[in-house]
Formats: sequence, C-alpha cells, structure tokens
Amino acid sequence: MLWLWILLALLLLAAILYWQLVIAEGSYLGPRVVALLYDWAASAYERIKGFDPETEQWFLGLPLAMALERIPDPFVLDVGTGTGRLPRALCFQPHFQGQVVGLDLSRRMLAHAVHLLHPYADRVTLIWQDARFLPFPDDTFDAVTSLEMLEFTPNPRAVLREMVRVLRPGGILLVTNRVGRDALLLPGRAFSRQKFAALLDELPLEDIRTQYWQVDYDLVWARKRGRPVGGGVRPLAEVLRCPDCGQTGMVETGRAYRCGHCGRVCPVAPDGVVEMVRG
Repeated sequence: MLWLWILLALLLLAAILYWQLVIAEGSYLGPRVVALLYDWAASAYERIKGFDPETEQWFLGLPLAMALERIPDPFVLDVGTGTGRLPRALCFQPHFQGQVVGLDLSRRMLAHAVHLLHPYADRVTLIWQDARFLPFPDDTFDAVTSLEMLEFTPNPRAVLREMVRVLRPGGILLVTNRVGRDALLLPGRAFSRQKFAALLDELPLEDIRTQYWQVDYDLVWARKRGRPVGGGVRPLAEVLRCPDCGQTGMVETGRAYRCGHCGRVCPVAPDGVVEMVRG
C-alpha cells in the first residue's frame, strides 16, 4: 500500500511542477525564476512560438502604426519585449517613423532581440530591467505596449499602473489579457474580460476596447485621459530614471549611463543592451 501513496505523491508533485513551471511559467515563484526560465528557452523561443509575419503585421504593427500616424516622431515603450516581437512588427511599417524602447528581465531574450532587430538597430533601444520598476518619469511615451507578459508578474495591477504612469496624456496603451482554459489556473494573475476592463477603468484611461485575438489572449486597447501632448523622441539619457534613487537626468559616459545624484552606473553591454537590473 505504501507504494501507492508514493505514486500518488509523485503524481501530485509532477502536477504542481507542471502548473508552476509550464502553465504559470514560474510566476508564483518570483520574477527571477520567470526570467531564468525564459533565459533557458531563449534560443528556441522564436521556433516554439512560430510567429507568422503577416499575422503580426495585420494585428499588431499596422493598427498601432495607424493609431500613431498623427503623432510626430512617436516614442514607444514595449514592456516585456522578449525577442523584440512588437518592435519588429511596428518598425516594419512605413508609416511609423518613431523610436522604440524595449524592456525585459530576461537577459538572454534581449540578446536574441538584438540579433533579430538588427535592421532597426538605429530605432530601437533595449533595456534589461524589471517591469515593476519602469526607469522613466511620468508622461514619457506616446504608446506603451505589453504582449503576453502581465500574467507572469507578481502584481499585474501594479505593472499596469506603472505603464499608465509613463504614458503621455492622449497616449495609447496596448496590452494582452490572458483568457481561455489555462487562465483559470492563474488566480490573481489572469482576469475575466469584465474584470480586466473594470481594472483598466480604475486607471486614468478611456476608449477601452477589447479585441479577440488568440485562443489564449485578447488584445486590449485604451487611451490615457487628458489633453494630448504627444510627439517628439527625447534622448535616452534625458528620460532614464536611476533604478536606485529614482532621479532623472542620467549622464551618458562612454559605454554607460551614470546617475548624477547617487553615482549609480548602468553599463551598456557590448551588444548594446542597457543593463539596469537592480542588484
């Protein structure tokens, strides 16, 4: 009889590990575990996902470029950029003539993004940082996007607040909401369509619109309330906020950004990624 209990215990352990590491992708174990899992999968990520370029352009690149077409030199932030899926789709659009900052906590995913974004290297900056601590002042970007990332953060509500904080009045928010069967296995991380819309409605957002996209994800669009003040790309040193003291006005010194207040140095790696992760 003992062997039966051992077997049941092993099956239960396997189910918990599958839930934690495959479905939840380590999100209940902390951001570092999530980043580690993506680091391990980075070299195969594009092959696993099998993104279709035409679909990416039709549902992501084109509508976002059109939404920004009246803004001169739009400035875009992609949170949880991974291998640069959104920046590629957007920069491919001839109507888009702005700049994109991509931010992610997985360093190896960013390394692959550098390679894949090579044709747009002069228009995309990649930053290694946690989405919970966006290193920018309020009202910085004309659009903030995040695809298939929110449910893998410890507090999706807080990350959404951060994204809206750095969005300029009149700016566009484009995020995904996890739906489908597996969403039920992500308590506190995934939300029903109604709850997600209500969550966004608590923020200074308007024109909230849900678009059915994939079996597991909706696309959700919104606009930040207020008189539009968009347009104009600012130098990175001007908009970076020190991850230690929170002050703006980093100074570019060779291959690094140095905080003029506390002295924190954020190096620029040989591949061009700005490394800001907190110790």
